Parts: sequence; structure tokens; C-alpha cells
Amino acid sequence: MFALRRAANPLRSRRYCLRAARTCYTKSDNLSDASASEQHGTTSSFPKQFVSAKYLPKGFLPSQSYHQNCITTRGLCSQVGAKSGGEDEDLEDGFSELDSPASSNAEGTRLGPENDGEIVSISELSDDDAEEDFVEDPNEIDLPDIETDTVADEDSKKRKAEPLNLFNVIKAAPFQNVNSALDKFVKEENSMGRPVISLAMLNLRKRRMYGKALQLSKWLEKNKQLIFEERDYASQLDLIAKVRGLVVAEQYIESIPKSFRGETIYRTLLANCVSTDNVNKAEAVFQKMRKLDFPLTPFACNQLILLYKKLNKKKIADVLLLMEKNDVKPTRFTYKLLIDTKGQTNDITGMEQLVETMKSEGYELDNFIRTTLVKHYIHAGVNEKAEEIVKEMEGEDLNKAHGVCKMLLHLYAGLGKAEEVERIWKVCESNPRIDECLAAVGAWGTVGRVEKAEEVFELMIKTWKKPPAKCYTTLLSVYAKHKLLVKGKDLAKTMASDGYRIDPLAWDSLVKLFVEAGEVEKADSVLQKAIQQDHRMRPMFNSFMVIMEQYSRRGDIHNTEKIFHQMRQSGYVSRIWQYQCLLKAYINAKVPAYGFRDRMKADNVFPNKSVAGQLAQIDTFKKTAISDFLD
Repeated sequence: MFALRRAANPLRSRRYCLRAARTCYTKSDNLSDASASEQHGTTSSFPKQFVSAKYLPKGFLPSQSYHQNCITTRGLCSQVGAKSGGEDEDLEDGFSELDSPASSNAEGTRLGPENDGEIVSISELSDDDAEEDFVEDPNEIDLPDIETDTVADEDSKKRKAEPLNLFNVIKAAPFQNVNSALDKFVKEENSMGRPVISLAMLNLRKRRMYGKALQLSKWLEKNKQLIFEERDYASQLDLIAKVRGLVVAEQYIESIPKSFRGETIYRTLLANCVSTDNVNKAEAVFQKMRKLDFPLTPFACNQLILLYKKLNKKKIADVLLLMEKNDVKPTRFTYKLLIDTKGQTNDITGMEQLVETMKSEGYELDNFIRTTLVKHYIHAGVNEKAEEIVKEMEGEDLNKAHGVCKMLLHLYAGLGKAEEVERIWKVCESNPRIDECLAAVGAWGTVGRVEKAEEVFELMIKTWKKPPAKCYTTLLSVYAKHKLLVKGKDLAKTMASDGYRIDPLAWDSLVKLFVEAGEVEKADSVLQKAIQQDHRMRPMFNSFMVIMEQYSRRGDIHNTEKIFHQMRQSGYVSRIWQYQCLLKAYINAKVPAYGFRDRMKADNVFPNKSVAGQLAQIDTFKKTAISDFLD
């Protein structure tokens, strides 16, 4: 277990901008019990190498106050009705559409966000971690069964097409007329069975049309078109949290019949608390789940790790202690998270030890983990090992493993191998998929072959009648990376004239474009337009930060504070690196920042070593009675 805890926390010598999640609940039985089990030698299901102190480097011990700390979880409800134990592993290893990026179908139909009347938190567009990952976002989790039920019908072709009718009716209806459209749909004697509803709900979620999905759910309940079970209440709770916020979602739980207020309901609420980085609410919900004696599942623990991996790596060890005490076995997803955490600390040896431990437990490496390893090997400059894994992923016959091409394009680009990018692209070029084209555009941009990226873009425009908006935003990012301001402006104009809504990805690329060109004020005006244009789709976290950093370097306190405030207004929780950036503005301006510690404390943000040094610097600018006299 200690091997896992070792992978959970950053080395003390590393400087990480982490927001401290320090809401505490005194005498937490959960963690006290975990400590007690260690003291009394309680046996557990964990491999012995996990409980060996030799696997713990400096700084990877559980937090000293873990007896008092509350542990939080991250993750939307699993499939409703899922049992504890092994089923959770399958749940976590498969990523659903619930929080996934807008995608496109094989014919290239645009499946961009079409949000009607709801406030959307765009997790896949939010660069909260300030990281660029080669792999899919592990935050994505499975839908409740109402959305994941397969529409199985082997008796009739008509039945296979029938479920889409409901979705098409809802999609075509104006937001304010969805209920009327549903009434008309039923009067025409259309089927409204669970398979039909499931597929309609799934397609609405895919397109992030949460407002219409919520209307459908409420209409079904009101008109008794569906006998609601716990999974259905959980689905509606999730939609309420996404559309109306956590407070309304909490109130909705009180209206759910007590017999249906099971673990799935609270896991759904918990997931939405975590997806908004609301640490206090997430901790409170987790504590309530423990008080209600819900079983501690691998899913819940893995989501705990996922949350702390993002916000406070030191507390991951506490989660692992809790798992050990409750005999919760680590799953493949546990290893995925911890391997990535270890790689982020640049501890390659420790990362490799975790891989070996994982193999000894019977888990084989999948391409997700291989991609994670390659990413960290490249970052550490261990390119030989990275290439070895990439070749292993490729296999002997790439034509028989076409699905891996997308990853290979990214990875070879990361290795700086333009010739390998060319070779992989030739395999795809004759019959390209949209995701392969997007990967190729990004890969060519990474290796500096902008003209090749443009060729792939033109291929997408010719191949698909209406390609997804991401085709434009991906090329726009390439232009931003290479400071091609004129081309970027022209592409943005083309995107708008072609009828695409400028989404947060596009806004972010435009912001970067102007920042890279040295036009910070213009980048700021683009951000202000993005904020004002559509209240339902907030700009990306990174869009704020790149501008804030530029103002901070100038010592422009007014504009740095302005961006800081706008981030809060847009719903982003203040983190330590935002405060670091703000402090840098005061330091560069050589102006004292009065009350700064109190501001941080109010946001539950506590100084790390780097911030403490910055605070000491600004203290030197404060005037004293004698300095006033001398001035």
C-alpha cells in the first residue's frame, strides 16, 4: 500500500502550485481507523510491496493531520444499481459521453455543443490542470443506466431506427416548446419505452444539450411515461446540477422518495461537486455517504485520488490508507491515476516500480497507460524508453491496428519525429477518420510543418460536408503556436462565415494567438467578448491565465486583479497558482499587497514554500513610520 502512497504525493523538493483542500472534520473515524489498522497490523488485500516503507521517498508520507482531515471523492454516479467490487472497475475503465468533448459521427455531421437555456461547465474545455495530456481525460465517467441502456432489438429494423425519432423531435424543437413537442409525439402514438428514452437521453447528453435533457426527464416524471427508479432520479439529479447548480440539486434530493435515496444519488451529487472543484461541498457529501453506511467502493476511492491528484497530491496517501483499512482493492484505474501522478513528479524510477507492481497484480498495460508513460518519458528526456513503448503500441502490422494511429501521431510528434508522423499519416490518408485528421493537424503543428497541417485541414473540408468545429480550432491552435497572426485571423473569420459558433476552444486559440503576437490588450478584448457573448459557455481557464500572466509580468496590478476577479465571476475556484500570478504583479510593481494572507485564507488556499517567499517579498514594500519620515 505504501508503494501506492509513494506515487500519490509530490517530492518536497518539487514546487507545485496546488490549492490546499484543508476543510477538516475533527476525529474522522474513517482515517483514524486507517491509522489504527496500521498500528495493530491489520491484514488487508493489498500486495505487500504497497506497505513497505522502502517504497516511500521523502515527502510521500500521509499528511500529519490525516486523523482530522476529511477525504473527498470525485466521480459522477456509476451505472445505477452497480454492485460494489469488481463492477466498478469496468465502470471506471470505460469513459462515457457524459462529460466528454463534442464529437462527430462517421459522416462528419457536426455534433458541437448545442446548449439550450442552461449554464454549462465545460470540463473538457477547461485547462484547469495547466497540463497538456496525450491521453483522454480520466474525469469522464459512465452515465446512469437510463442513458446507457442498449437499444437491443433483433426483431425489427423499424425498432432500431425508432429511438432516434424522439431525439430528433427534441433537438428540432425550440427550447421553450420541448414539452409541447413531446405531447405531440405521444399523441401520434409513437413508442416511449425505456430503450427509446435511453437513446434520446444519450444523444442529448452527447451534444451537451443538458437543458433539453432535463426537460425530457421532468416531462417523463410528470406524465408518468416512465416508472422512476433510483437510476432515473440520479440521472435527473445530474442534469439539475449541470443546468441549475449544486444548491438546487441538493434541494432536489429532499424530494426524492427515501427508498430511492441510495448510494447512486449521493455519488451523483458528489461527482458534480467535484467537477466544479467545490472541495467543501464534496467533503460534506462524502462524509454524509459514510454516515449513511454506504459501502466504500473502488469507484469512490479512485475518484478521491483523481480529485487530490488535481488539487492536493499529498492527501492521496490518506485515501490509500482508507482503502487499505476497508480492504478496497486497487483497480486498473487506480494504477492509471497513480502512475500519472508519479510521472508528474518526474520520478521515473518510482513510476516504473508502480508499473511492475501493477503487472504483478495481473493487470496488463493498455494503451492509455502506455501513452501516459511515453508522455512522462518524453518530459524527462528518456526518449529511448518512450520510443520503445511507442513501437510496442504500433505492433507489427499497423493496418491491422488502425485504431492506434491517432495516439501514434501525437506521440511521434512529441518525440519530434516528423518522418514517423508522415509514415503513420500515410496509413490513414487513404481512408481517414475525423479523429485521425485532427490528430494529424496537431501533430504536424507540433513538428513545425504548418503547411502539412493545412493540407490535412483542406482534406477534412473536402471529405466532410460539415466537419466539426474542432477542425477549425485545432488548426487555429497551430497558428497560435507558430505566431501566425494573419492566418489565424483569416481562419477565425472563415469559421464564423461558415456558420460555426465560436466556442471556448476557438476563443482560447484566439487569445493565445494575440498573446504570442505580443498584442496582450487585443487578447484581453477577445476574452471580454467571449465572456459577454454567451453566458452559458464560459471561457477556458487557460484563456484567463495566459493574459493574467502577461499583465503580472508587466507589474500591471489593475488588470491582473481584473482578470482574477473575472475568473471568480466565471465560476473558477481560486487556486494557489492564481494567487502566485497575482503576487507576482505586486512584486514586479514593487507595491505592498495588504491583507493578501486573509484573502487566501478566505478561499481555503494556504501558502506553499514558493508563495511564502513571495509574501515575504511584498512585506518588504510596506512602509513604516520611519520610512514615511525618511521619504
